[in-house]
Amino acid sequence: MQTDEQHCFRPHRVDPELLRRGAKEMRQEPAPAEQKLWWCLRDRRLNGFKFRRQYPVRGYVADYYCAEARLVVELDGESHQGRERYDERRTGALIDEGFRLIRFVNTDVYENLDGVLEAILSECEKCVRGQKQSGRQEAPHPNHLP
Repeated sequence: MQTDEQHCFRPHRVDPELLRRGAKEMRQEPAPAEQKLWWCLRDRRLNGFKFRRQYPVRGYVADYYCAEARLVVELDGESHQGRERYDERRTGALIDEGFRLIRFVNTDVYENLDGVLEAILSECEKCVRGQKQSGRQEAPHPNHLP
C-alpha cells in the first residue's frame, strides 16, 4: 500500500473514463453527511447557484462543484484520515488552476449546517462580485430562482 508521501501528483495520468465511472459510483452511494448537504445544494436551492455532485475537475473528483463560481466544495469524513498531505497538495493544485476551494468535515454539516451553507454562499457571491467588477458578466440563467 502506498503511503501519503509516496503518492505523487499526476493529474494527467488518470484516465478520464476511469474518473467518470468513479464519480458515478460515488454518486450512487453517498455518505449521510453528503446526502444532507446535497439536498441543500441541488436544484439551485442555494440562491440559484448550480452545483454538481461527485464531478471530475482537473483529474480529481470534487464532492461538489459550482462552475459559475469555479468553486470546489469538499466534505471530509473518515476516508480522509491519514490523507491530509494528499488533500493539501490536491487543494494547492486546484487553487493553482484558478479554482476556489472550501473544505468542511462531516460534523460541520451535522452540527452547523446553516454556517456551512452561509460559507458556501459567501464564496459563490465573492466570485460573482469579482466577475462584475472585472466587467465580465454572464447572462442570467433563464430559470433563476429568487
